[in-house]
Amino acid sequence: MTCPQPLPSLNVHTLMPVTERPEQVFVRGEGAWLWDAAGQRYLDWLQGWAVNALGHCPPVISQALQAQSSLLLTPSPALYNLPALQLAQALCGLSGMDQVFFGSTGAEANEGAIKLARKWGRLHRAGAHEIITFENGFHGRNLATMAASGKPGWDEMFAPRMEGFAKARLNDLDSVKARLSQRTVAIMLEPVQGEAGVRPASPAFLQALRALCDEQGLLLIFDEVQTGCGRLGELFGFHHFGVRPDILTLGKGLGGGVPISAVLAQAHCSVFEHGDQGGTYAGNPLMCAVALGVLAEISQPAFLAQVRRIGLQLQRGLQALSEEHGLGEVRGAGLLWALELGQDHAPALVRACRARGLLVNAARPHCLRFMPRLNSTAEEIEHGLAVLGAALAAQHHTSMAA
Repeated sequence: MTCPQPLPSLNVHTLMPVTERPEQVFVRGEGAWLWDAAGQRYLDWLQGWAVNALGHCPPVISQALQAQSSLLLTPSPALYNLPALQLAQALCGLSGMDQVFFGSTGAEANEGAIKLARKWGRLHRAGAHEIITFENGFHGRNLATMAASGKPGWDEMFAPRMEGFAKARLNDLDSVKARLSQRTVAIMLEPVQGEAGVRPASPAFLQALRALCDEQGLLLIFDEVQTGCGRLGELFGFHHFGVRPDILTLGKGLGGGVPISAVLAQAHCSVFEHGDQGGTYAGNPLMCAVALGVLAEISQPAFLAQVRRIGLQLQRGLQALSEEHGLGEVRGAGLLWALELGQDHAPALVRACRARGLLVNAARPHCLRFMPRLNSTAEEIEHGLAVLGAALAAQHHTSMAA
């Protein structure tokens, strides 16, 4: 590793203050690790919020970018390009869906799914347009997806709010049925509510939603921006739960670090016509070439089996720490986990872990979230658990001293 070089004078106030950031400036990543400008190394259990499926700067991405960048960057979304067609065919083959629309962000994919459901409702349900979504759900940061999300107060942040989203409670079928009306066209949810603190829907609840949609003639939409692409130990979250949606959205890990997302739909509800949907970077060949390389790795049965094995190691380690320190529930699957702390100590623990060289996320003030790279090693998991344990022990000592 080369010695750290002094950074030029940087003014952090030139970036809009849309989130709280630590003072470190990160300059390099490799595999499970990040380095800041001072040369400090960090085990990264954020991985871009579950974006870097294969860790930082994996060769498959570097090679795909280099090769495709010398062939074709973008010809216009009004023309076919080879990587987009190859990726669409691969995703349809692996998912059992029939057609794909590519975007750049998860929010863009989820808004595309909302548009698709509303168009289908206009054609097949006498103009029905309302979508049942869920309290504490998260679907993105544009106006439609903020309205669809269930974070308290989000639908009023940029008033007037967009109408058409009735909120039910996760794992409460009666609350879903109570919100059905002639205006209802679809039910949309994350199989695991990631931003809410890794809160999974139960298999029985998802099966009941599938049956309800079939009975009522509604669409079932799974937002798998976070839970798809191997994160739960199966290629898609719906494989993990054994329930197939009509519309599926992907993002984050699909590009392994580059911006790409997708809306996948079964033929019966894939009703976009010319001019209904688009985007300057829809099906960009540079991003699609990367996603093809990532998908080829993460779709291998042996790779997914390893995600499940390493995920079990992380789960057991978190459960042991919870028992040792008198903490709460450990929730998740694959390599998406949360640890309940019992008190609002999560932000302080994030800082304590970072000071010790581990990056984690406070999904809620009382809850830590862990999203290591999918190809994590047993040694990395052991190291991260040891750092987390040291931070928890220090916090307990401080609390006792106070």
